[in-house]
Amino acid sequence: MASTVTTEPSDTSAAPSRPGYGQLLRTRGAWTFLLPGFAARQPFAMLTISIVLLVQHTTGSYGAAGAAAAVTGVSMALFAPYSGRLADRYGQRAVLLPGVLVHTLSGLALTALALAHAPLWALFAAAVPTGASVPQVGPMVRARWGVKLQDSPLMSTAAAFESVTDELTFVFGPLLATALCTTVAPAAGLVTEAALTLVGGLLFAARKGTQPQVTGGGHARVRHVSALGVPGVRVLVVTFLGIGSVFGGMQVSLAAFTESIGEPGLNGVLYGTFAAGNMLSGIVCGAIAWKAAPHRRLVVGYAALALTASALWTSHSVLVLAGLGLLVGVCIAPALITGYTLVDGLVPAGARTEAFTWLTGAVALGQAAAVTVAGQLEDRLWGGAGFLVPMAGTLLALATLLGLRSRLVAPPRNRTVARGVGHRVPMTVD
Repeated sequence: MASTVTTEPSDTSAAPSRPGYGQLLRTRGAWTFLLPGFAARQPFAMLTISIVLLVQHTTGSYGAAGAAAAVTGVSMALFAPYSGRLADRYGQRAVLLPGVLVHTLSGLALTALALAHAPLWALFAAAVPTGASVPQVGPMVRARWGVKLQDSPLMSTAAAFESVTDELTFVFGPLLATALCTTVAPAAGLVTEAALTLVGGLLFAARKGTQPQVTGGGHARVRHVSALGVPGVRVLVVTFLGIGSVFGGMQVSLAAFTESIGEPGLNGVLYGTFAAGNMLSGIVCGAIAWKAAPHRRLVVGYAALALTASALWTSHSVLVLAGLGLLVGVCIAPALITGYTLVDGLVPAGARTEAFTWLTGAVALGQAAAVTVAGQLEDRLWGGAGFLVPMAGTLLALATLLGLRSRLVAPPRNRTVARGVGHRVPMTVD
């Protein structure tokens, strides 16, 4: 691969043929955004489960709890891409500062309304700004890696590292939220989520030096390219909707299952097992020097995910469910990592934060639909019926992926366009 001129040549010029996590973490300035970014993304994994547990406690209905959580997820999915677009144009700090304040206030309002046994429409009204203002820290961190690494072989390692980081939050987040809601108070999970969002988001926003250069304002004649205008991104959006159906379906169904056996505290343990499989698989994926093309890896990995997710509804014991959940988690990481890696080849640099937020929003939207449908199935049908949702979501997404996989092949990049001072970014020739 031809070398790319960057503002910090030493970051990428010595990349080994088998780039690993050690090389990645030695990238100059990486820790200045990794540590606050890790703190800021922790609440993301706590939000849905905290809403489900609080609203189910105050209403006695998983359907109502799933609906409230779904409104939050839909709102986040609709607003996240615009948040990413604004971050690309005006800078991440300009989006984060007001966002964390709105999220904290609206999350506390939702908590107060639930405890006051307000009608469901009032919970929905508070859930909309709560979801719309969720800080998109994960996509922002991925965009900062793009600034540091650009076309380095370490980009795939960074994608794996970010997936591992995401799943580490999904190990601790649900465990923490469940522990707080079941041992402290039903509202403790959502209150802690709001507080962590405020503190972590402000710390991350303070790291101005590593944020990507804005594409609006000071640069004349910069044409904004919509990430959703790229056909491959639209295919990835559908693919990530299926992944979201796994997250949402399992959150509701595991909570219902553990309550039905009189062990609600096992909910966090079972979900943590699922997330641990995802995290461990992500670590392995990042350590492998892949020879297969990313779009082919995505098809194979997603087929494995659909197969394992289709078996969840058959489990009737804690041990079997834990084992299947672990396998599903193992299969999710390759799909997530490969999807995020494909963005780097499909989308121009000035639209990558937006592209990442479209994928994050797709996961949230899939999760929102899944918690709604799974909640209704758990209320109206047999215990464990909610596990049908991950099966349906992944099979439908797999069919779409198989039919449109050719759109995931990145076009050749044979010219570069100056962007900013002292570095260049590759642009696609239409």
